[in-house]
Amino acid sequence: MPRTVTLAVTLPAPPSRLYAMYLNAREHAAFTGAPVKIAARAGAPFEAFGGALTGTILQVVPNRLIVQSWRSTEFAKRDIDSTLILSFWPDGSGGRIELTHVNVPDSDFAGVSEGWSRYYWIPWRTHLEGSSRSRPKKRGR
Repeated sequence: MPRTVTLAVTLPAPPSRLYAMYLNAREHAAFTGAPVKIAARAGAPFEAFGGALTGTILQVVPNRLIVQSWRSTEFAKRDIDSTLILSFWPDGSGGRIELTHVNVPDSDFAGVSEGWSRYYWIPWRTHLEGSSRSRPKKRGR
């Protein structure tokens, strides 16, 4: 029986930046550490982690919402594609991503649930924190 994953994370960047990073293949690959094929338009194919994740961008609302069909190589052939909904919100000095991932097969529910933190939230935070430390500080005059 398909299940729903609901997660949220606050990261140290504004929501518009998080949205843009997810939809930019170079930046997405920089924080996941794996090649990505993605584009910011409905109908664009999606592929990550060497084809372990595939899908299609179904809808985008600039800086606010990404909806995509999503499938893992761990899904059985008979499993329907899942649907991933990412919404982006301001949260203090950072941005909050609220994730709803529907129709996740029961057989891969634990892997998908744990995978979001392991392969996305933790490396994304590390990437953002590393890039903010490596930026030169502005000097006052």
